[in-house]
Amino acid sequence: MSNPPSAKSILQLYASMLRTSKSFSSYNFREYFLRRTKSTFKEMQNEKDPARVAALYNESVKELTALKRGAIVNQLYGGWTLAVEKQKLQRESSNN
Repeated sequence: MSNPPSAKSILQLYASMLRTSKSFSSYNFREYFLRRTKSTFKEMQNEKDPARVAALYNESVKELTALKRGAIVNQLYGGWTLAVEKQKLQRESSNN
């Protein structure tokens, strides 16, 4: 039986997954993985069985590696900016 992960390691994994989820250039993928990460860790937080917490943690570690690969590919082939995304304001430079 494996030891349950510490609270610090769970928080570090959570932060890494959020950071990786935010790195997707596609709005739909980015929002989906943010919601999924939050729900996974909320489930982990509510779980009382240490073996189940360890299993969820190990599954999330594997998911993080796949998420990182997916984010890199998405950044390479990201599409256009959608209308629902916050648009970056471009300042007009004056040549006066």
